[in-house]
Amino acid sequence: MKKYLLMALFAAVSLGANAQFEAGTGYVSGSLTGLNFSFNNKEKVTFGVDATLGFFFEDAWMVYGQFGYDHKKHDDRFSAGAGARYYILQNGLYLNLGAKYEYANVKAIKYMHQVHNLYATPEIGYCFYLNNHVSIEPAVYYDLSLNHFSDFSNVGLRIGFGYYF
Repeated sequence: MKKYLLMALFAAVSLGANAQFEAGTGYVSGSLTGLNFSFNNKEKVTFGVDATLGFFFEDAWMVYGQFGYDHKKHDDRFSAGAGARYYILQNGLYLNLGAKYEYANVKAIKYMHQVHNLYATPEIGYCFYLNNHVSIEPAVYYDLSLNHFSDFSNVGLRIGFGYYF
């Protein structure tokens, strides 16, 4: 009796599972950023966290919203953005294209000033699936500053955990 009950439970769970890239699937992710290569070479060490919420409106196409915080030696930055992600192959390779707004308190030698910045944010990454719902997602991104190109544009690496539901 236990065998049949267990088999019925597994069948019900497997029928209710969604494929990762199907239309109607939701997405939640948390990621760490911290290895940035800045054009101005002033910032050597950075630490950042991002939270992302997304929705697949079409097979292999996701729209998302993102919130983030970065701490650098001389400033703290808060960001919010949106974009779209396309999964090139059904194996997890993806391309992102988004835009984000960033507010920064930049500490100079004797004073502090505020910077408001707009970025274009292309990204390429890969999803390593641990099971049908959880993935590890390393990515390379480029934050192209549209306001202060030489001071705020950077290339970086990100590692995140994604949950597809």
